[in-house]
Amino acid sequence: MSKKLIIAEKPSVAADIARALGGFVRHEDYFESEDYVLSSAIGHLLELACPAEYEVKRGKWSFAQLPVIPPHFALQPIAKTEARLKLLLRLIKRKDVVTLVNACDAGREGELIFNYISQHAGSGKAVERLWLQSMTPQAIREGFTRLRQGSEMHGLAQAAVCRSESDWLVGINGTRAMTAFNSKTGGFHLTTVGRVQTPTLALIVDREDRIRKFRPRAFWELEGSFVCAAGEYRGKWFDEKFQGKDDDEHARADRLWDEERATFLQRKCLGKPGSVSEESKASSQVSPLLYDLTSLQREANSRFGFSAKATLGLAQALYEKHKVLTYPRTDSRALPEDYRATVTNTLAMLAGDAGSKAHAEGLLARYAPFAQTILERHWVQPNKRIFNNAKVADHFAIIPTLQAPKHLSEPESKLYDMVVKRFLAVFHPAAEYQITTRITRVEGEPFKSEGRVLVNAGWLAVYGREAQEGEEGNLVAVAPGEMVRTSDVVIAAHQTRPPARYSEATLLTAMEGAGKAMDDEELRAAMAGRGLGTPATRAQIIENLLAEQYLLREGRELLPTAKAFSLMTLLNGLGIPELTAPELTGEWEWKLARMERGELTRVDFMREIAEMTRRIVDRAKSYDSDSVPGDFGELAAPCPKCGGVIKETYKKFQCQGCDFSLWKIVAGRQFEAREVDELLEQRRIGPLTGFRNKLGRPFSAIILLNEENTPVFDFGQGSANDDGSADEPDFSESEALGACPKCGARVFRHGLAYVCEKSVTAGRSCDFRSGTVILQQPIEPDQMRRLLADGRSELLRGFVSARTRRKFTAYLVRTTDGKVGFEFEKREPKPTAAKTRSAASKTASTTAVATVETPPPRRRKSVG
Repeated sequence: MSKKLIIAEKPSVAADIARALGGFVRHEDYFESEDYVLSSAIGHLLELACPAEYEVKRGKWSFAQLPVIPPHFALQPIAKTEARLKLLLRLIKRKDVVTLVNACDAGREGELIFNYISQHAGSGKAVERLWLQSMTPQAIREGFTRLRQGSEMHGLAQAAVCRSESDWLVGINGTRAMTAFNSKTGGFHLTTVGRVQTPTLALIVDREDRIRKFRPRAFWELEGSFVCAAGEYRGKWFDEKFQGKDDDEHARADRLWDEERATFLQRKCLGKPGSVSEESKASSQVSPLLYDLTSLQREANSRFGFSAKATLGLAQALYEKHKVLTYPRTDSRALPEDYRATVTNTLAMLAGDAGSKAHAEGLLARYAPFAQTILERHWVQPNKRIFNNAKVADHFAIIPTLQAPKHLSEPESKLYDMVVKRFLAVFHPAAEYQITTRITRVEGEPFKSEGRVLVNAGWLAVYGREAQEGEEGNLVAVAPGEMVRTSDVVIAAHQTRPPARYSEATLLTAMEGAGKAMDDEELRAAMAGRGLGTPATRAQIIENLLAEQYLLREGRELLPTAKAFSLMTLLNGLGIPELTAPELTGEWEWKLARMERGELTRVDFMREIAEMTRRIVDRAKSYDSDSVPGDFGELAAPCPKCGGVIKETYKKFQCQGCDFSLWKIVAGRQFEAREVDELLEQRRIGPLTGFRNKLGRPFSAIILLNEENTPVFDFGQGSANDDGSADEPDFSESEALGACPKCGARVFRHGLAYVCEKSVTAGRSCDFRSGTVILQQPIEPDQMRRLLADGRSELLRGFVSARTRRKFTAYLVRTTDGKVGFEFEKREPKPTAAKTRSAASKTASTTAVATVETPPPRRRKSVG
């Protein structure tokens, strides 16, 4: 009997399909029924491989081997999942399997995973496509009743392969070319670039450059206080002749750029009577559109500080594990026009009509009144803002499914709450306001006051907003014809502010909008909603930039490092706009979308990518490091050898009067100009983090300028004598941080460590020592004081695991043997099938404590 082989993207999805269809028997890593064999990949099982004739060991990249443009791309198994690949190949080759069903995620990446497996197997068997928008059992069963033919997905498959191969070409050639360029003078300076990653970085560097070059300007605002029979109100002076910002982005109608004029207006109006005119009009505000992935990531970052990657992970879990949300990797904010019946059923679930256990427990009680109102008033009607086939591509907007939520974690609950409230809000009527604008004219000078009152909350009721009372908003009433008195005029001095740094929320918006500034109107319109990357890849792009140390997170802000500025200087100096202009990469994404629709061929697209790759390599070959143009400045500190001026070049800080110079990049870390200034002025700086040794392991060090004006690492041991011993430190002018937990003596900061005074003086009778930087987390003196006095520091959030490279949060604590260890936050245990909810709540959570090992001090060594 012939069978179909279903290949899902993940084991959990395969298990869901087995449960939904029924009749399967499990055989280790696959299932089988009378009609189907069912198994899964584990994400990507194959990757593009560099052909052997083009392969060069990392560290030996040079222009001699570039560009790498192979005539064909080979696939190689990913080592850690090779066993799963062998299983799938064996199942594909079974004689009773006549058809393959692609049940990978419904998108470009899922198509790529399946097609690479099929290509590697060399299978000529027929292919059908399962296309799911949600993972509920009903949706899975319905999906199998309308399987698509594999030929229908040809455009999507071609776009997926082109995206993969173009990223490989640009990434391999760009990274090797820039690394070879930066390594010409010695060493190996890895400089990664990417087709989407680098233009994204260009956005952030450009914004930071504007911030650094920003010069604040003073301006003044006038606010008058006016007394009438009913009370007092305020109004702000404004220029009635103001025509707009023109070329001044900081211009506003209520800003005065001349303090003398502000003072003149204050004197002119103070104590004088004023006449009042006002108009009142109704205004309405419709609810925001339903979420796509980017808007969900953006709002979750703004509201909760979730990273784009974290939001995608939570949304994927809510879709795949809990089955309470529809497919999250979507760029659509509308629903299909035939989806009204499903929406009504979903509202019934939220209203509690489905009799779900979750509702009985009160988990959905907050949504029930709003869902019931929508159903009772029949607000689910044809509406092009909500139901619009023209605005739905492969996937529709993210909405709740018919599945009631159970056992969600706190972050999952927050994200689910966002989606459900947006879903409920979009069917509510617009919020209605009454807006009053009052102009008070004193000696001919206008002052504006505005009042706004919420008359009908509409969709805002879903978010807890209620209508307010009062016809005049927040303004006291003024009788018709009544004259008011100007009781006070206050001058407020301000300064213009630089543009805000990007957060993940605003960067996602910028990535999504790349291309909107293009001059070509047709192309700009065609690229609407495309931009840099896709909703599914943008989170990983940001994470890659952080991992490559092009970006740092400070709170919710993303800051480019010196390494990022150096890369942009290089690419701009070499004249490679393909890797810096977001519009061009946005154009490529638009072309891939055209390919999905069959409007562009794979051959034409890849020809353009190959030509661009050759140009990148040719431009890099044509320059030397000293000749790269850039916006370089001078250091404030003079040369320590001759007192001359030190100027920055692409690779160095070079004195203009002698041979003194300092490399910008040392041990994988790039120095900022301000750090070099401090080193030259103080002859020491640090401890600094971010250095990496030859094995790639991070370390911290103090940098000293020795007697020969050569920078050297100092790892905190102090100066060495000829016999190798170290001078005893002098703590007479240092402040003790507390008592040693081992012997009770005093603890001081010494180099890169906090040490017991008896551990560095004659006899060395104690060995207490704790680093000033632990796993890339700086430990400030105040935290060491708390640790020594109270036994525990504050909660510290910047530790980075040496094994997994992931950040984690922990307290530093004193252990019973006097050492320093980690204590992790207490978490309530997750409920399990074996434990009831009441029993789980009584389970005491344990506190994990791990000892922090501080390595022994190392001696100084030369930098570079």
